[in-house]
Amino acid sequence: MDYRTLGRTGVKVAPLALGTDNFLNPTDAKESAHLLLTALDAGINLIDTSNSYRAGEAERLIGQTLKDAGRRGEALIATKVYYPTGPHINDRGGSRLHVIRACEDSLRRLGTDHIDLYQLHRPDFEVPIDETLAALTDLVQRGLVRYVGSSTAPAWRVLEGVLTAELRGYVRFASEQPPYNLLDRRIENELVPMALRHDVSLLPWSPLAMGMLAGRYSQTEATDSSRAALRGGIYAERVTSAAIAAGDAFVKLALEAGFDPAQLALLWVKDQPGVTAPIIGPRTLAQLENALPVLQMHLPDDLRLACDAINPPGGHVANFFNSSGWMRG
Repeated sequence: MDYRTLGRTGVKVAPLALGTDNFLNPTDAKESAHLLLTALDAGINLIDTSNSYRAGEAERLIGQTLKDAGRRGEALIATKVYYPTGPHINDRGGSRLHVIRACEDSLRRLGTDHIDLYQLHRPDFEVPIDETLAALTDLVQRGLVRYVGSSTAPAWRVLEGVLTAELRGYVRFASEQPPYNLLDRRIENELVPMALRHDVSLLPWSPLAMGMLAGRYSQTEATDSSRAALRGGIYAERVTSAAIAAGDAFVKLALEAGFDPAQLALLWVKDQPGVTAPIIGPRTLAQLENALPVLQMHLPDDLRLACDAINPPGGHVANFFNSSGWMRG
């Protein structure tokens, strides 16, 4: 397997990362633990979670599983801070108060002495970036965090963080975690060029477009196990007629080329410029096992061009930024 460098660091990560948003919701504890250990067995070393996944219980399960198996040293734990952790006004966001409290709480749940990659789950435009970066820098200096990153932020905000860090001597973003798949390619317009120029790793989420690129939707309904059907809300809003039509065209293309559609969708993201490791979020062991061959695969140039015909570079037919709080349309 060709491991890739995480931003401007010396850390190597597999070209796929394991996302844990399905842990305990809906995947039960036993299968969630099995997914985690199977991913490690396959060489996947970046495990992405959040203090908001199942109200922190996903962190607790990850920490306990790694401890019981004696495998904490193999895993790079990436977790996040931003969303509310309690009822009070300061139990959220990117303030120094909340970032440090949330980090200490995540460490307790994970049962570890450090977090390998601590990420801002969303940008907090009400808090000056230097306050957030100063808090993150303190966490790094205390040995509680190794590296920091952001998620679902506009290119200008990530760059503001990078330049502020360099100007003030704060810890620098190693990564940004954006939504990215063949149906929503808008990060190619600004975020990807910025990331390439400034050595910021991209760790895309939803590479399968919630299964629309794997044939799990029709023009009339989603499969009962799809995320849109299970969770509704912003997830269902992403499933439009145009997106399903594009997904159907992609599935046809993949099958005609002799590829499993889910594998090709993941491979397409993995081999795009600037991408370090797309985040897979398997709900079942079968889904994880289906993704693992992509670790060793490479995207043929003819298929890359054929995918561009379905949705051209920089375009979108589905809105995966609808949870960002800042993207319009």
